[in-house]
Amino acid sequence: MKYKIIIYWSDEDNAFIAEAPELPGCMAHGKSYEEAVKNIKDAIKLWIDTAREC
Repeated sequence: MKYKIIIYWSDEDNAFIAEAPELPGCMAHGKSYEEAVKNIKDAIKLWIDTAREC
């Protein structure tokens, strides 16, 4: 499955923020762009696994 990922810099958080807009509330962050990408991929998997359990 492929989901759109939006990544942007947050001055307030001093981190890259990653969102999967198709999955409500699915967000992650990282100190680097690459870390944010890794973390959002983990968050997407967790979001889907949790949704399947419901």
